Amino acid sequence: MVARGTAPLRPGAYPSRRVTKPAATISEIANVVVFVADAPPDPAVAGSRTAIGQRDESFSPRVVAIARNSVVEFPNFDPFFHDVFSLSRAATFDLGRYPQGQTRERRFTKPGIVKVFCNIHSDMSATLMVFDHRLFAMPLPDGAFTINDVPAGAWKLNAWHERIGVTTKTVQVAAGETARVEFTLPVVDQPR
Repeated sequence: MVARGTAPLRPGAYPSRRVTKPAATISEIANVVVFVADAPPDPAVAGSRTAIGQRDESFSPRVVAIARNSVVEFPNFDPFFHDVFSLSRAATFDLGRYPQGQTRERRFTKPGIVKVFCNIHSDMSATLMVFDHRLFAMPLPDGAFTINDVPAGAWKLNAWHERIGVTTKTVQVAAGETARVEFTLPVVDQPR
């Protein structure tokens, strides 16, 4: 006896794990780091602690500036696993897979740019800029920034954006005075 037939297709047999992302606009100023390009290394620079969360299949914030020896926590707020890793010259690591509610961390000891990704979600990325001095800042939402204790002299000041790269200006700093510089970067805010 031969039985013939077809198996019924069951669309949605496995529920989607995709997160619906909110329709928010990301201010591109949040992805800018301003720093003194020719600053000498500071052997006394102290690290700090910060976090890059994983939420809605995205790293947030996506760009972070830190001093050498800082620790970055990577908490998972999504209802599924993430696996944070980097193959960057300044830091190669893999934090392994971990579920919602867990946090893994990494200390960054070498200066440089560290690109961070998720082994499970290929569209997730973040960038860490690790400095061996304290002469850097991330602008406020209105674009203002302050870099304290810049020694007197002529300095190259860079504004770095994750997509457009570096814009450089020279600034003259007089002892005991405030120097002002303005950058205009050719980017517009992007919908998320």
